[in-house]
Amino acid sequence: MRQFSYQPKGVCSMQIRFELDEQDIVHNVQFMGGCPGNTVGIATLAEGQKAQDLITKLKGINCHGRGTSCPDQLANALTQALNEAQ
Repeated sequence: MRQFSYQPKGVCSMQIRFELDEQDIVHNVQFMGGCPGNTVGIATLAEGQKAQDLITKLKGINCHGRGTSCPDQLANALTQALNEAQ
């Protein structure tokens, strides 16, 4: 299991931690800060999903006109993690 930490930009959450297994399946997503109901919900839905599928679904979600959101930042984090793994 590979562990990753990402510092989001433009959102309330200060850090996103997660793990990817050998098949790039997402596990143990944790948001530090942010809206607990939303971030726990995102983390729960992300568990066991393919990283690329989550990127496709979450990329570009906008929160209150910020141009980004916690789901969008998770997509960015997963993209970075996949790029690092190559």
